[in-house]
Amino acid sequence: MAGNIVSKIKFSPVDIEERKALVFNSGDTVKVWSKVLDEKGKSRLQAFEGIVLARKHGRENGATFTVRRVASGVGVERIFPLYSPMIDKIEITKKSRARRSKLYYVREKAVKDVRRKLRSNVSMADAEDAVEAPTPEGAGVPTENVGKE
Repeated sequence: MAGNIVSKIKFSPVDIEERKALVFNSGDTVKVWSKVLDEKGKSRLQAFEGIVLARKHGRENGATFTVRRVASGVGVERIFPLYSPMIDKIEITKKSRARRSKLYYVREKAVKDVRRKLRSNVSMADAEDAVEAPTPEGAGVPTENVGKE
């Protein structure tokens, strides 16, 4: 009668059913807590928060999702496997409705916005340099010794 008892064997340290139940799409903002190994062999959690650009392969074993964020003016993208044991948890911070399933155009859009900001900053810097530029001596600026004879 021991054959009737079915024991569940866990093959993966990841709760697969919990990850399958996660409902997030491209355009949503997520925070992914991943395990990072230190030099001493210890592991710590590191958060990576950004916009989901794409989800690939649905909910099957090889499913992945791409997250993009801008860190100190540079765009950083990471591709996470959905069922990776190195991911501790996935938090959905903000839900958004996107009209496309792959938001790769956000890369160029972000670059254009950065270029616009750089252009405006450069023109402001040029204007400040022109105002603060030293004038050559005797160019109409009276000095203390002029006029005292």
